[in-house]
Amino acid sequence: MNRSIPIALALCVCSGVFAQRQLYALKKSDVGFVSDAPMERIAAANRSASGILDITARDFVVRIPMRSFTGFNSPLQLEHFHENYVESKAFPNALFEGRIIETADLAVPGTYRVRAKGRFTVHGIARERIIPCEVVVAREGVRVTARFDVLLADHGIRIPRVVQQKLAGTVNVKLDLLFEPAPSE
Repeated sequence: MNRSIPIALALCVCSGVFAQRQLYALKKSDVGFVSDAPMERIAAANRSASGILDITARDFVVRIPMRSFTGFNSPLQLEHFHENYVESKAFPNALFEGRIIETADLAVPGTYRVRAKGRFTVHGIARERIIPCEVVVAREGVRVTARFDVLLADHGIRIPRVVQQKLAGTVNVKLDLLFEPAPSE
C-alpha cells in the first residue's frame, strides 16, 4: 500500500472537506542535517520522506523516517543516533504538519518565498515552528526548499557532557522536496 495514502486521508478528514482539493504527493525528497561541534562534524541525509501537499488550502504533512538517515562518520555514530538521541524505536518518525501562511496561488507557475507554520515533531516532542521556504511551481510539480536550525533541547534530546565537544546542541536542517499531482482515485 502506498504509505502516503493514510496521510492524504487524514488530511482530508481533519479538514472536513473533500471537494475542490488539489493534492500533491511527495515523490522525491532530500532531507539532511549537520551537527557542527568543535571537535566533530556529523552529516546525514534521508531520501525516504513521504507527504502530501494540498495546493488549494496550502496545507501539508511531511513524515521523515528516522531509520532512513545515512552518511554518519561511523557505524557507532549511527548506533548512538538511533539509541541514545532520537530513540528511533520509540519515535520512528519526525513529522511536520501545518500550512503555508502567505497567500500564494500554488496552481500558478512561479517562485514564491513563503513561511510554513505548523507542528514540528522530533523525538516525540512537538514544537510550533515557522520555517521560511522557497516554493517553485513548475510543470514537474511543486518543489519546496528550506534551511532551518533545530535546538536539540527543544525536543528533549540530551547531550551527555562527555560528548558535548563532538555533538552540537543545534543542528542545521536542509530539505529539498518535490511534490507531484497525486493520482485521483
